[in-house]
Amino acid sequence: MTKILLLCSAGMSTSMVVKKMQEAATKKGIEVEIDAVPTARFHELLDSYDIFLLGPQVKFQKADFEAKAKEKNKPLDVIDFKDYGMMNGEKILDFALSLKS
Repeated sequence: MTKILLLCSAGMSTSMVVKKMQEAATKKGIEVEIDAVPTARFHELLDSYDIFLLGPQVKFQKADFEAKAKEKNKPLDVIDFKDYGMMNGEKILDFALSLKS
């Protein structure tokens, strides 16, 4: 099972994105675990997840986190702001899974 972690500043809107992504995964028959936490927990959880997505509001932290993720051979990228704003769980899920291949 693929484990995806969304990183954000507070987690309110990102938790709604997680729900939409989980709904999309269920419809597609994909087994994933998706969680959202504040960016402060990234280092603590780096070994526990396969894919990391940053919310658009914290994209300025990408360079810092990407270096650590690369050390562990784990993909990290920023969620498209339009998909995030529209809560397009299916597109965000597809994007996350495309990072792993």
